[in-house]
Amino acid sequence: MKPGAVTTGLLGGSFNPAHGAHRRISLFAREALGLDEVWWLVSPGNPLKPAKGMAPFAVRLASARRQARRAPIRVSAIEREMGTRYTVDSLRKLARRWPKRRFVWLMGADNLAQFSRWKNWRQIARTMPIAVLARPGYDDAAVASPAMAWLRRYRTSAAGIRNRTGWSAPALVYLRFDPDRRSATAIRQADPHWADSLATGGLRDGVSHRPIPADAA
Repeated sequence: MKPGAVTTGLLGGSFNPAHGAHRRISLFAREALGLDEVWWLVSPGNPLKPAKGMAPFAVRLASARRQARRAPIRVSAIEREMGTRYTVDSLRKLARRWPKRRFVWLMGADNLAQFSRWKNWRQIARTMPIAVLARPGYDDAAVASPAMAWLRRYRTSAAGIRNRTGWSAPALVYLRFDPDRRSATAIRQADPHWADSLATGGLRDGVSHRPIPADAA
């Protein structure tokens, strides 16, 4: 790794809505891996999630902006801007667009459990290191998953990433911390009208700084 390169964690998701657990795992991963910052990539649409119950894009982005306040977290609509639908395409374009940055893909154990269903998931692993954050109720499935069977040989330590000796791909680091049981599903169930209180005017992308239309769906 080149001296002085900016290190960035990438956390993708629907953020429907964003909540405190997103913030907590991002700040934990930043400290554990020695990252300069974390980007939240708000997905225009997750191919593995149903469209029903999905709030408009601008609303989800606004919820993420609210959760990321006063933290080294940038909220981005870059996938919408690039026109990418799948993670493998987004990460490839990000790596080309910011060649001087060093990225690490952050995901929960629930995503590792189904990672083998993602498009070209091995190519994702070859694009940048992956850090998996433990999540209550999903760790056993993650460890027993087909993706973990392939990735196990590439496991490294958080210290390896933090000290830059493990900054290559494929590389997998498993991060464990006190469990946070908050979830977007529970928030939606407790408050079906959570999106009604969020203002979507004047939004700008935290990475490209381009304006986001208030009615972006």
